[in-house]
Amino acid sequence: MYSYNPTGNGEGLLDSLGRDDPLILSSPYVSPLVFENTASDARDHCANERNFLSWLRLSIYLCVVSVAIILSFHLKTKPTSIEKRMALPLGIIFWLLSLLCLMAGLGNYLKTIRKYSRKTAVVQSGAKTRIVHQIFLIVTVAIIGACVVFLTTNAGQR
Repeated sequence: MYSYNPTGNGEGLLDSLGRDDPLILSSPYVSPLVFENTASDARDHCANERNFLSWLRLSIYLCVVSVAIILSFHLKTKPTSIEKRMALPLGIIFWLLSLLCLMAGLGNYLKTIRKYSRKTAVVQSGAKTRIVHQIFLIVTVAIIGACVVFLTTNAGQR
């Protein structure tokens, strides 16, 4: 069971929360999530955090790529007119995909934390998991499509 017990009086965070109260938004806001390690709770919680950090890293990468595309980053040559026209829409698409990845990762993390706090089984299946897989597929297709666009515009210059 998750608990935050800075006073040591035996009462944890979940003892004062109702069943439907949000665990993450409860006071104290900046505190570690401490829980009893029964079975594989610690391992599962660490895996959940690693999963969220992977989504966060992907989101940051997509955001950096979007800024580079918008700024038309070139090392040796100036961007062509078609590259300048494509830069803003393509950069906005990657920025929106970055936000989408961040929301998907945060939503999955919060949902799993809520299930851990209620001691319910965490099974990654169903409609929400399919949505996350579809988001990942959209990001993959966008990255491959952008690579093809960049290679074809660069091949036209030679």
